[in-house]
Amino acid sequence: MQTLPVLTNPVDVLILSNGPGEVTTWVRPVVHALRQLPNGDRLRISVMLSPCPHAMGKEAEVVRSYAEVDRVQSSEHFWNFLLWGKTAESWPWHAQGVVLFLGGDQFFALAIAKRLGYRSVVYAEWDARWPRWIDSFGVMNGQVRQALPRVYQAKATVVGDLMVDVDATDSPVEPSTKPLIGLLPGSKATKLSQGVPLEVAIAVELHKTHPQCQFVLFLAPTVDLAQLQNYGQVKTNPLVSAMGNIEIEVVEKEGREPYLLTATGLKIDICRQFPALTALKTLTFALTTVGANTAQLGALGIPMVILLPTQHTEALKHLDGLPGLIARIPWVGPQSTRLINYLIAKKKRLFAWPNLWAGREIVPELMGDLTPAGVASQLTPWLDDPEQLTEIRQQLQQARGQSGAAIAMAELVAEQIAVQQKPVRMSLTK
Repeated sequence: MQTLPVLTNPVDVLILSNGPGEVTTWVRPVVHALRQLPNGDRLRISVMLSPCPHAMGKEAEVVRSYAEVDRVQSSEHFWNFLLWGKTAESWPWHAQGVVLFLGGDQFFALAIAKRLGYRSVVYAEWDARWPRWIDSFGVMNGQVRQALPRVYQAKATVVGDLMVDVDATDSPVEPSTKPLIGLLPGSKATKLSQGVPLEVAIAVELHKTHPQCQFVLFLAPTVDLAQLQNYGQVKTNPLVSAMGNIEIEVVEKEGREPYLLTATGLKIDICRQFPALTALKTLTFALTTVGANTAQLGALGIPMVILLPTQHTEALKHLDGLPGLIARIPWVGPQSTRLINYLIAKKKRLFAWPNLWAGREIVPELMGDLTPAGVASQLTPWLDDPEQLTEIRQQLQQARGQSGAAIAMAELVAEQIAVQQKPVRMSLTK
């Protein structure tokens, strides 16, 4: 591990990030790795959030729960700092520091590092921008490095995929003795509006044929109980009627954890712990949608099914690429469902991170006109033949790759700190 120099001067590490996925799967493991550096406890770690169209408004609260972080500024104050250098709480800055980019626009890292006179380190997942001015890149793979002009490739270090580092500990956890199915509807409004009612309705269908099954919904830290209930009721979410028409109620009783109660009487536990790595490891399998959830589950070796109900335009708006762009066009989007489904089917692209890692479909990606009964019928073989799940777990463990990206990013920060900590020779004569 890179060793921090003896810090003759105090040093700031300012992390720039934005959305819920980046905050949970990138920032969390990296701040943990920074504190694990020798002398890492002497760093002052600040996190500044920039606006994100997918933000839920609670990202700052999530980051404040990380014990390794000293200061947090929410996204509504970002532009004031970028333009005028003013933070909401008038933060002081040390003379030396590093700006670390972990989400948002890479230009922000360049601009803020120049403003503060700090070194800059960028995590580049798909492309590395502004290489002339950025001091160091941690890139996900060799392709990102090779895409840089040759003269700047020495600035890039292949660190791997940060999403693989979701579990900082390798503590073994015994799976549940009874079938335990996790519901992970996501953290973004466009996903929750269709994910909550669809996954709840699938749970109801599975319980009809396999009453021994138990269910737990993992609530993103950016979503509260009132919002969860709204996503499961027709009056506040019209998609409920189109996704199985199973309404829910959040039940809160003194002295016990809240839970969901469906209109059919099925009880679904709610897990509000974050990160919920231990609870996730007990799952038999999970229902989820595209996004960071698939990386987390894949890294933990949890079988899953990815749900893409593309019959509803609202459910398509969170997709990347041309399909998502078309769905978000006013007036045009609502009329384009057939076109979007055609584009997705033609490209045969993969969406789940474990499948992208492996270059093939390890876990099923169900898309199209999904119905709760139809999805449940495809999942019953997993409950009837657990050996299928064992095979999927093994394939996920092989596909997830090596962990260590968070440590590698922390070491890049340490290298840039070392550059600044070199003694400056002072002349005794004018």
